[in-house]
Amino acid sequence: MKLGVVVLFSFLLAISLRPPLQNRLVLTVSEPHQPRQQFFCDFALCIFAGLITAAGNRIFFCIQLDSGVMLEVGYIAFGFFISLDTALARERDIITDAIARKKEIPPPGKLYSMTRRFLLVALGTAFLVIIILGLVFSRDMAWLSNIHKTGISSSRAMWTVMNEMIFIMGILLILVVNLILSFSKNLKMLFDTETDVLEKVSRGDLSQTVPVATNDEFGLIADYTNGMIQGLRHRFRLISALRMAEEVQRSLLPRSAPALPELDIAGSSIYCDEVGGDYYDYLELPENRLGIVVTDAAGHGVGSALHMTTARAFLRSGIASYRGPAELLHRVNRHLYPDSYETGRFITLFFLEIDTENRVLRWLRAGNDPAILYDPLEDSFTELEGKGISLGVQAEYHFQERERRGWNPGTVILISTDGMRESRNEKDEMFGRERIREILRKHAAESAENIERQLIASLRHFQGTVSQEDDITQVIVRLQ
Repeated sequence: MKLGVVVLFSFLLAISLRPPLQNRLVLTVSEPHQPRQQFFCDFALCIFAGLITAAGNRIFFCIQLDSGVMLEVGYIAFGFFISLDTALARERDIITDAIARKKEIPPPGKLYSMTRRFLLVALGTAFLVIIILGLVFSRDMAWLSNIHKTGISSSRAMWTVMNEMIFIMGILLILVVNLILSFSKNLKMLFDTETDVLEKVSRGDLSQTVPVATNDEFGLIADYTNGMIQGLRHRFRLISALRMAEEVQRSLLPRSAPALPELDIAGSSIYCDEVGGDYYDYLELPENRLGIVVTDAAGHGVGSALHMTTARAFLRSGIASYRGPAELLHRVNRHLYPDSYETGRFITLFFLEIDTENRVLRWLRAGNDPAILYDPLEDSFTELEGKGISLGVQAEYHFQERERRGWNPGTVILISTDGMRESRNEKDEMFGRERIREILRKHAAESAENIERQLIASLRHFQGTVSQEDDITQVIVRLQ
């Protein structure tokens, strides 16, 4: 009972010191490091309680020093297992709190491998068990060697030693099993949290992240999982923005061709990404003339689409004071030059003006492929050539327009970007102008819409499994 009082006093003293030490040494560090600090704090308190017990027994009861050392070893062993259990409990509290509050804990700065943790715990457990059993065994052997002086029978002495060993092994077994169960709870919680979040991600729910509550491989996996979730969130936002940009860009293209009695027109743009730099438009010009513009901004994707949108705005605003293709393109080029000069981007363009009353074609070529004119009556092809550099290269470049008077009924004009001509198949062959001419010759008597469909169908058949590498835009005009 006296020994129990001393032990109780030492533990009460340790328990009273635990809250302030915990607030100072454990709760002040980052959450992934708190379990380790909790272990050291509780382990030190157990050692301190053992020293208090040994000192009390020595001072008040004059117990020998070797008995105090054995008692301290018992405190160390008990403290080792209890401190590991409280550290694991601290880890569970952190995980539970992070899940409940949907708190994103930063990843650990240093990785403490789980294999190393297992090894250290196993070595510590084995070492303590060996020390305890060795001390008990040596003490019992010393006692057994002197039982003849006490008058105790050998069988009773052996039974006493066996009961002592069974008791000590039972206590150690309980402590080890409790530690295994505590560690299993943590593993199950980490596994369940990880799999629950990943299951939600597989359903498209990116609202949760995995709490990074450990410094081991689970913390690293959680950090990688959170990085993946952040990346998916960014990609989803990007996809949403691209879809909106695609809708906006599609709204900039003509919804239908102008309904003019002497013209049959069809056009389309096919982008290799969600958005692109190609663009075509129909412009109402003074004196019942029609302007058709096809542009191709360098590259493709969002950057080209933004550049194309700028060029469209300048073209549209210039129509109000339109006096001719060259004058219009000169003003557009002058406005585009500052942005193009800084970004290194440029725009190719083909502009065609159709005057149906006077049967006159006027065009201007700014770096774009020349338009192809097919006359079915003469079965001849003419390329609407012209000198002109891309828009945005020189601020004061003067473009030269060209003119053609008269045309035969059924004449077909194709204005396209280089995406169609330069498309390739599995053999790395280009679609080329000759295939385009053959399609125009074969289907010249059909409507402009049918000619456009045949061009796209032939191009798809030619490409086979090869993906589209550039934006494709074409406008078909049939002159009556």
